[in-house]
Amino acid sequence: MDTDDLEPQQQKPALKNLEEVSIEALAEYIAELEAEIARVREAIKGKKGAQSDADQFFKT
Repeated sequence: MDTDDLEPQQQKPALKNLEEVSIEALAEYIAELEAEIARVREAIKGKKGAQSDADQFFKT
């Protein structure tokens, strides 16, 4: 069991109404989302590395 499974689930934020947002603001929003995606991918990579290390440790 992963410890993340024990944490309370957060509700998803409401979607932005994109009709009311300027082109410049939309471009900034995309950049923010891409930065967050990169951050999450790094976290996943770190967790997979830790899991792999643990698997190797307990195999011996």
